[in-house]
Amino acid sequence: MLADTPEPPYYAVIFSSRRSDVATGYDETAARMMHLAAEQPGFLGVESAREAIGITVSYWADLESIKRWKAQAEHREAQRMGRETWYANYRVRIARVERAYGFDTDP
Repeated sequence: MLADTPEPPYYAVIFSSRRSDVATGYDETAARMMHLAAEQPGFLGVESAREAIGITVSYWADLESIKRWKAQAEHREAQRMGRETWYANYRVRIARVERAYGFDTDP
């Protein structure tokens, strides 16, 4: 399912990662972070895919909303676990969406 974002401008946080061999607790934490992010002020939606690398793009109303999400206590703990256990490496990129368009065949 694709995120239903408003008219630009808004922001995208792109999280690209490569997992380590340790998976204990990862799926549960990832699901919790998706749920928790959706509750944050300024959150607009998320899209995620995982194969050889994982790419998750979350959409936010403004930079302040992104800063609050980064500092959220449970999210901070998930970040720590990611660095110490679940990820071999990752990159976070923050971009301002200036233009967006698409195509839907769904009714």
